Amino acid sequence: MKKNIILIGLFVLLIGDITAQVTMHGVTFPAKLGTEGKVCVLNGAGVRKHYFINIYVAGLYLPTKSSDPNAIINADDAIAVRLQIISSLVTQERMTESVKEGFRKATGGNTAPIQKEIDLVLKIFNSEPIKVGDVFDIWYIPGKGIVASKNAKKISLEIPGLTFKKLLYSIWLGKDPVDEGLKDSMLGLPVN
Repeated sequence: MKKNIILIGLFVLLIGDITAQVTMHGVTFPAKLGTEGKVCVLNGAGVRKHYFINIYVAGLYLPTKSSDPNAIINADDAIAVRLQIISSLVTQERMTESVKEGFRKATGGNTAPIQKEIDLVLKIFNSEPIKVGDVFDIWYIPGKGIVASKNAKKISLEIPGLTFKKLLYSIWLGKDPVDEGLKDSMLGLPVN
């Protein structure tokens, strides 16, 4: 009897782990994501729309689930955003403009003090042409800063500092995000 309970418990754990992943627009977000010794769980995922066009899907990964954007932004904890391009309309130029717009919103238009860091973030999307299916992982690692990869290949950049982390993730989770529906989805909230 005890053996059966253990087997049932293991089965439930395995099924729970499988069902924690999310698939949308043909993209499956794994239940967990890790880098540099840090592992985070999928908090929520959604689609970034621009003029009614779905351009990418994004998943938010945290050490523990949360729907509080201020706590997430301000915490000195590991965090990751995974973006997967789903539209051929996304180009390096358009992604660059979108990221710049996100930083303008996050800083209230005052990007000059962090322009050097913004230019480094833009390297994530400018290292080579962007195509449908490309996957970008953008991590904040406490004590290290921002690290990133494209299609599981590390991009050589490290941007230190919790202050910059707060601005970067405000693009998606801040008071004036690039897409309100995407923000709610990433926070695991119902989208209207």
